[in-house]
Amino acid sequence: MAQSFTQEYFQIPSVTRAYTTACVLTTAAVQLEVITPFQLYFNPDLIIRRYQIWRLITNFLFFGSLGFSFLFNIIFLYRYCRMLEEGSFRGRTADFVFMFLFGGVLMTLFGLFANLFFLGQAFTIMLVYVWSRRNPYIRMNFFGLLNFQAPFLPWVLMGFSLLLGNSIVVDLLGIGVGHIYYFLEDVFPNQPGGRKLLITPELLRTVFDTPEDDPGYSPLTEEPAGEFWQDRGVDGGEPNDQGQ
Repeated sequence: MAQSFTQEYFQIPSVTRAYTTACVLTTAAVQLEVITPFQLYFNPDLIIRRYQIWRLITNFLFFGSLGFSFLFNIIFLYRYCRMLEEGSFRGRTADFVFMFLFGGVLMTLFGLFANLFFLGQAFTIMLVYVWSRRNPYIRMNFFGLLNFQAPFLPWVLMGFSLLLGNSIVVDLLGIGVGHIYYFLEDVFPNQPGGRKLLITPELLRTVFDTPEDDPGYSPLTEEPAGEFWQDRGVDGGEPNDQGQ
């Protein structure tokens, strides 16, 4: 059984595997009290003045303490990240990594001016937005009550978050950054006079792109998802400690 799990784990595409594993390990470290959330959250002052550069990354890796909120968020992240990597980014790992960097930089710049401390949920919404716009005809279902097409998925999630009493600023940030990427990558280059503005650096292509696919690889099927029971409880709220 352990061997089967290992084989299944290494069948997950590399970027999805790395990001999901990092999120799980970060949460486990917090749960075991090896680290605290106050060592992870985004704090420009500590980054600039105390050179705590890791916060630029760790604020994208923590979705809250181990529980239902974390479980559902990580499943949602895993599903749509994997479907993107195995779908429109199939064989283009460098482009996928570049999208991660592009989205992360934009969210970080926004975080400099907003009261946000954990951006992982916004990053997930960005992935969902890009996937939904590239799969506009997939029909989805919300708790068996609401049927809609994929492009409405980010807005349904935002509405669900609002109903739960959470801030929708993180959701709007994810939607906004996702739309900027989608427009620059998929819309503007196809307009009259348009051109491709997002160019993946050759260094990323050298590091991440492989010459051919693994013939034994099994992609995750892109089909309507029903995981709308997630508790979107981590809304990027301010920590009680300043991490000094």
